[in-house]
Amino acid sequence: MGWCSGLTEKGRSASVYIGTCLTKGWMVVLAGFLLVVLLTTSWSNEYIQSFLTDGFDGGNLVKWHNRHGSEAQGTPITLSCPTTTAQPATCSSQNSMAPSPSPSSIDAKRKFSSVPTPSCPDFFRYIHEDLKPWITTGITKEMVESARQHANVNFRLAIIGGRVYLEQYSRAFQTRDVFTIWGILQLVNRYPGRVPDLEIMFNCDDPPAIKADVFRTTPPPPLFRYCKDGTTLDIVFPDWSFWGWPEVNLKPWEQFLEEIGNESRKLKWKNREPYAYWKGNAGVAWTRGDLLRCNVSNGEEWNARLFSQNWEAEQQNGFRSSNMAKQCTYRYKIYIEGRSWSVSEKYILACNSPMLLVTTPFIDFFTRGLVPGRHYWPIRPDKKCKSIKYAVNWGNRHQREAQKMGRAGSLFTQEELSMENVYDYMLHLLTEYAKLLRYKPTVPEKATEICMESMACSETGLVKDFLLDSMVESTYDFEPCLMPYPFTTEELDAIARKKDKYLREVAVREDGLIP
Repeated sequence: MGWCSGLTEKGRSASVYIGTCLTKGWMVVLAGFLLVVLLTTSWSNEYIQSFLTDGFDGGNLVKWHNRHGSEAQGTPITLSCPTTTAQPATCSSQNSMAPSPSPSSIDAKRKFSSVPTPSCPDFFRYIHEDLKPWITTGITKEMVESARQHANVNFRLAIIGGRVYLEQYSRAFQTRDVFTIWGILQLVNRYPGRVPDLEIMFNCDDPPAIKADVFRTTPPPPLFRYCKDGTTLDIVFPDWSFWGWPEVNLKPWEQFLEEIGNESRKLKWKNREPYAYWKGNAGVAWTRGDLLRCNVSNGEEWNARLFSQNWEAEQQNGFRSSNMAKQCTYRYKIYIEGRSWSVSEKYILACNSPMLLVTTPFIDFFTRGLVPGRHYWPIRPDKKCKSIKYAVNWGNRHQREAQKMGRAGSLFTQEELSMENVYDYMLHLLTEYAKLLRYKPTVPEKATEICMESMACSETGLVKDFLLDSMVESTYDFEPCLMPYPFTTEELDAIARKKDKYLREVAVREDGLIP
């Protein structure tokens, strides 16, 4: 007989099935089938594992954060406000801008330091990509000023001789412009005398504006903002919330990282709710409203717990029930774009739970350093519910790998996205930008000098608290991390191919074409 009698007997082991096969032919067929299943399963698990381990070793990370410790601290920086509110704070000739350190003192500290200066994280290499539109033409004063013709510009900022000058065109939403400018002041104080003379145009809105197809034959205006996509040429810059977001009670980044580290340690990952969590403004974009369909509905369990933020209630409550540092109670956290990029990404990534990232074309300055499968799990925007359900099921079945992904994302925020690297990114970006200027920057005619006193002394409430909490305490007497070389075309192509391959393979698994 060419039939295996044991194949219809439920509950019996594979060895019994094989043992009851009456012909060698069926034994060969069955063995071949089992081999295919084993190879397919092994291949798919190995594929995921390769992204979880490739280039990442949790015990051997480059020490980017606080790499020189207290020995890097130089001249203390103080803030001196008027004793009465009747006295306006002004920037005198001896304001709080820290003096430049002598090159010999920096060289001496570098020479005898026990910690060598590392190369910057790889995402710094995209600085060269962002500035590539001007690499052959340079940047003229006319190009800078033309930015106002193509986009809303909130302010023009010049740094001349280590002093900062501001021409405000329009106020940004909430205090985005205030904290962005404050961050640049902190950079100038942290690295006195090392920020070159320059002037920039800055837009604090979400969607990028400088369309590449408009500037196919002419160089675009250089416009700084927080995000871009593959069709735009805006120059990405760290967002305002690194220094605090008082309107939603989000503390400056260093304080937030400390708080979320403490909170995430209170509840072990395996004891967290085994679902994917998201809470936010669902009305800001269609794709967020669509995400809410993935809540439990019509008896369908999509493994998601999604909440629409009641902004009016939260504002009245001081956003105390929306503290993102206390939202690490779920095993998975969902990131989804808003009007374009969303500032929430770094907070979600820091939670020590795998970030399920709904694929988006928008990127900010650091997201190009994130690797799918290592730092986050990709979610298909056109099949959100199915994709989320699969990701959560996979993570709950492969808890060791899921926890490793969560740790990788969290460590990225602590190390590669430390405030040291945020300041170093700003310094390298502005330095490379200044090299492209084909004119000598001067103080704009309608600009006013600004300093820490003129910005912070008159503020009140959380705005003032966060300004003071994010103020650098002293100069940094070491060089920044070493700027890496630009990407070659081959390297960029290889990165794109590897990412695309991973996204395709995950999609194939989700569709059930691979077990």
